[in-house]
Amino acid sequence: QVQLVESGGGLVQAAGSLRLSCAASGLTSSTYAMAWFRQAPGREREFVAAVSQYGGIAYYADSVKGRFTVSRDNATNTAYLQMNGLNHEDTAVYYCAAAQRVRTYDLASTYDDWGQGTQVTVSS
Repeated sequence: QVQLVESGGGLVQAAGSLRLSCAASGLTSSTYAMAWFRQAPGREREFVAAVSQYGGIAYYADSVKGRFTVSRDNATNTAYLQMNGLNHEDTAVYYCAAAQRVRTYDLASTYDDWGQGTQVTVSS
């Protein structure tokens, strides 16, 4: 059974940084694409970033390009999201997701397994 556990969220001031982690178990992470989505109150879940199987290619939403970096460590089955230059619009619950077969990286329906989320709050 696949289990994804996010950590690293919290309260940060605008322009600050956070690094989220996603610890995966029950899978061989190198064979899964890993992604981050987020959902703010009253809004739909949206794509943030993804990294392909084996970590070769990274994908980003336009709203986070140049500020966020997605990565993975297949040796420890962990994915990361380094978030710099945070602003109020980044406040949301951030979810980690995994998929073995990827059609489109930025669609939530692509991903079979999800974590429970970690709250990120950016104060202005």
